[in-house]
Amino acid sequence: MSLPVAILAGGLAIRLRPLTETIPKSLIDVAGKPFVVRQLDYLRQQGITRVVLCLGYLGEQVEVVVGDGSVFNMDVRYSWDGPRLLGTGGALKQALPLLGEQFFVFYGDSYLPIGFRAVERNFLAIGKPALMTVLKNADLWDKSNVLFREGSIAEYNKRKPRPEMAHIDYGLGVLSASVLENVPVNEPFDLADIYYELSVRGLLAGHEVYERFYEIGSHQGLNETIEYFKKEGRA
Repeated sequence: MSLPVAILAGGLAIRLRPLTETIPKSLIDVAGKPFVVRQLDYLRQQGITRVVLCLGYLGEQVEVVVGDGSVFNMDVRYSWDGPRLLGTGGALKQALPLLGEQFFVFYGDSYLPIGFRAVERNFLAIGKPALMTVLKNADLWDKSNVLFREGSIAEYNKRKPRPEMAHIDYGLGVLSASVLENVPVNEPFDLADIYYELSVRGLLAGHEVYERFYEIGSHQGLNETIEYFKKEGRA
C-alpha cells in the first residue's frame, strides 16, 4: 500500500473529561492499550508504513509513547498545531509537507475495522480529487449527513443534514493535496467544510462500507469500544 495516513488528534477532548484533563484522548487506555497504539497496530497489519500524527493538546505525551514509529515497524512523523488549535482542516493543511500529493485521513478518536486497500484502489480508479467512506447509518450512531446515490456522493452536509440522507461519514477519507491549496496556512477551519464544497461540485467520490465504526469521542463511545476489543479477545 502506497499512501500515507494522517491521523487528526489535536483536539481538547472536552466531552471525555475528567479523563482528558491530564492526558490526550489518544492515550486513553482501551482494554489494556493506549488508543493510539490500537490504531497503529491495525494500520501496520494492513501494510501501512507511513503515518503523520497531527497533534495539539498535550500532544508531546503521544510522541513520548509512539516515538519515531520503529517499535511498530512504521515511519511516524509529527505535525503540530502551534499556539492555537487549528481544527481538522487547519491541522491537515499544516501537515501537507509531510504527506505528499495523496493520502488517507481519519480521526484520532476513531477505530475503523475495514480494509484500507480497497478504499485506496477505489480512489485511484475513480479519479476524483477526494473520496469519503460512507456507512448506511439511518441516524443510528449519529445524525446521517450524506446523500449517497448510485455509488456517488450527491451531498455531504454535517451542518444541515436533511431527512433523505441515510448515510454517514464513516470517518476515513482519501484526499489530494490540491483540495487544500487555496486554504490559508495557520488558520483554523473544519475539514467538513472542504468535504461539503467538494460534494456539491461533484468532486467527492464515495466508497460504501458495511462494518460499524467505533469511537472514543464520548464516554458511551469509549465504553462500546472497550467492549469491542474485549469481545474480539484483544484485551
